[in-house]
Amino acid sequence: MMENSKNHSRILSFPDKGRCLDALQLEQLEHAFRTWTEASKRSDVKASRKRILMIFLLIRYTGARLNEILRLDPLKDIDFENSIVFLRKRRGELCSACRDVQIPAMPAADIRKILNDLRTQGDDTVFKVDPAHVRRKFYDRAEDIGISRELGAPETIRRSRAVELMQSNMPLPVVQKILGHSTPNLAASYVEFSDDEIHQVARYFADREDRRKTSARNAFYGKIDKIRRGDVQSIVEILSISGYRIRAAITNQSLSSLGLKPGSLVIAEIKAPWVLLYKGEKEPKSTAENRFRGIVSRITSGKITTEVVVGIADGTELCSIITEGSRQALEIKESDPIWAAFNAFAVVLHMD
Repeated sequence: MMENSKNHSRILSFPDKGRCLDALQLEQLEHAFRTWTEASKRSDVKASRKRILMIFLLIRYTGARLNEILRLDPLKDIDFENSIVFLRKRRGELCSACRDVQIPAMPAADIRKILNDLRTQGDDTVFKVDPAHVRRKFYDRAEDIGISRELGAPETIRRSRAVELMQSNMPLPVVQKILGHSTPNLAASYVEFSDDEIHQVARYFADREDRRKTSARNAFYGKIDKIRRGDVQSIVEILSISGYRIRAAITNQSLSSLGLKPGSLVIAEIKAPWVLLYKGEKEPKSTAENRFRGIVSRITSGKITTEVVVGIADGTELCSIITEGSRQALEIKESDPIWAAFNAFAVVLHMD
C-alpha cells in the first residue's frame, strides 16, 4: 500500500461546514465591509468604520480570535514588510509567547493604509474598542449580504478561514499552527519540521492566495526523506507535513540544478488530468506509485469532461479531470469511497 499507514482521521478536527461561510460568502462579506466603510461622508464616522474594517480583515486573514486582535499593538505586532501578524495571549507578552501568522500582501497593505489614516487623524488607540460594538457591526454586515447574523460572528469567520485554508490544500498541521491549536501529528511524523519550514509553507500559500490562481490544482508540502539515484533519473520520496509519502521521478540533471537533498523542503504538484480514479474501498492494483484512499466530496459535470474532487483523510482535496463518459461508466457519485492515484512521473517538484 502506497498510502501512509498512519490514521489521519484521528487527528482531523475539521470545522462544521454548516456553521461556516464559503469562499464566495467571505468575499461578499469583505465587500460589504468595504462598501459600508466608504459610504459615510463624515470623517469621524468613516474613521470608526475603518477601525471595524481593519478588525474584520485581521480576523478574516489570520483566523484569530476577536480578543487576540483587540490585544494587538499595531506598532509592535504587525510586520508590514513581511506581511506577518504576531498574536499574543496577553498584551505585552514576549514574542516567545506568541504565534506569527502570514497573511497575503494585499490585505496587509490595506491594513497598513487604514492604520496610517487613523494615526494621521491623531488616533493612537485603534484597537481599544468595545467587543460588543464590534460584534454588532459584524452582525449588521452579515445581514447586508442576506445571511443570518450568527454567520457574521467573529468566531464563525475564524472557523470559515480554517475551512478556506484546508480546502485550498494547506496542510492540516499548518492550519492548526495558524489557529493556535496543538499539532500532535507533527510529533508522530518520521521527519521533523521546524517552525521556519512551517512558515515557508504559510508564505507560499499567502503568495498563491494573492495571485488567486495556479495551473496545478493539487499540491503536497513536505520534506525529502529519501533519494534513490539511477543512471538517468532518480526517485525522490517526500514525506508531507500531514504524514503522506509521495514519490516523484525526476532527471538527475534536475536533481542537481535544484540542489535537492534529504531534508530539503519542497512542494509536490500534480495537475488534475494526471490523477487517476479507482472506485471502491479496496486498494487497486496499479502501476501508479502514489495512491490515496478518500471520499468523493463533489462533482462538477460537463458535456465532455468532469471534475471529481476527492477528500482524503487529513482534509486535503485531490482534484481529478476525467471524461464524463468514464464517470458514468464507473458510476462515480458524491460520497462514494474512491482511490486517487498518480504516477511518479506526474509529480513536479518546486523548491519555493
